[in-house]
Amino acid sequence: MLTYRNYIDGKFADAASGRTYEVLNPASREVIARVPQSDARDVEQAVAAARRAFDADGWPESPARERGRILFRISEYVRDNAKRFAELETLNNGKPIAEAQADVDDAAYCFEYYGGLATKIHGDVITAPETAMILTLREPVGVAGLIVPWNYPLMMAVQKLAPAIASGCASILKPAKPTPLTVLELAKCFDEAGVPPGVVNVLSGFGNSVGTAIVNHPGVDKISFTGSVEVGRQIMRDASATTKRVSLELGGKSPNIFFADADFEAAVEGALFGVFLNQGEVCSAGSRVLVQRPIYEKLVDAMVEKARKIKLGPGLDPETRMGPLVSQEQLDKVLSYLEIGRKEARLALGGGLPKGLPAGAENGFFVQPTIFCDVDNSARIAREEIFGPVMSVIPFEREEDAYRIANDTPFGLAAAVWSRDLFKVMRAIRKVRAGIVWVNHMQPAAVEGPWGGYKQSGFGRELGTHGLDEFLEVKQVWMNLDEKPIGWYA
Repeated sequence: MLTYRNYIDGKFADAASGRTYEVLNPASREVIARVPQSDARDVEQAVAAARRAFDADGWPESPARERGRILFRISEYVRDNAKRFAELETLNNGKPIAEAQADVDDAAYCFEYYGGLATKIHGDVITAPETAMILTLREPVGVAGLIVPWNYPLMMAVQKLAPAIASGCASILKPAKPTPLTVLELAKCFDEAGVPPGVVNVLSGFGNSVGTAIVNHPGVDKISFTGSVEVGRQIMRDASATTKRVSLELGGKSPNIFFADADFEAAVEGALFGVFLNQGEVCSAGSRVLVQRPIYEKLVDAMVEKARKIKLGPGLDPETRMGPLVSQEQLDKVLSYLEIGRKEARLALGGGLPKGLPAGAENGFFVQPTIFCDVDNSARIAREEIFGPVMSVIPFEREEDAYRIANDTPFGLAAAVWSRDLFKVMRAIRKVRAGIVWVNHMQPAAVEGPWGGYKQSGFGRELGTHGLDEFLEVKQVWMNLDEKPIGWYA
């Protein structure tokens, strides 16, 4: 049994109420930790500490080199403790250990990337009238509320936290209710890494108490949120009362498009990886698999045959290829969509709870990898985000049909195109409306490149230099170079 505390103003503390809640291992439903059940009082303390660090203690004016060094020291801590972070992530989230190890490595590199970028924040000199010079300065937004989802707990927290530190912002970081452990574990290094008190504060708790209090607090200048469309809409409504800056990375129903001339073996692997990675709990999951008619039946058969062999089990087993869903709530949601799918399409594989799970995993939140075929794009399983290992295979005839179906969705986070025809690929890149388009691949996300969506998948970008821009304001400085008096009464 692990016990964690909040991190506020450079110190570890219990929730103001003294209350805690239990954190489960989704592979077994066993309690693995107790963490603070924070509320608005804890948010008040964290915001006061962050405001003092930003407004009075000089954090925004701290040397960029020192902010960079802090980020490098945090990265070193993550790398030195990579095994513990990966195992803790798997125990808390359920994902296979190999995926957790990759997430931890990405998190460490993200700190390094923004550590280097901290010294690259600069403005411009703009052409102006002869009697003036216009300069731009890029300054930190202020105090940022960082609200993180449960599917990539550590990695997505770092994608927000690292640029916030690099920019000179102070922050209140809230991990998702089911998966707070790696973020709370990360807080153990902040003091040693040189993070001044109040610059980073970490609160565990429920979204409808802690998250809402962060969004509504007038002392918070910016919200960076990753999660569902419904919650994103509510954040926009609430944040409008204090005109906060908001960036949202929301849901997706990403098309994974396979033309008849695609490399067939790569297509099979790419289709399965695109939707079954991380148990399908991926905002950019390629859950709509669009297949051109000449290869439709062959590709479906090959996917079904290969997906049958996916081994389910606890993520700490190195042989496991798909772990449990994160919670009972999520399992119930996915099972409800499996029932809907049975009425809307042809079930080719899965469709329910698995049998023959390894010892100790019988009570876990597992669901079979599922493939529905002959799906119409108007079906609910093709239009609504399921956030589980559920694939909807949609046939198409012509190239134009693929683009029409791909774009016929309220979402626009990601898409993938598989073809060996360069001209077709270039047309597809321009036609598909999505924040990221992969070509002959699915799901890679480099720290160096921007990440974010179109339409109801949100707005704003994380990662790359665009991710840093989200935490910066632009200030114009007009310098008068004319010694003559100005104004009507000069």
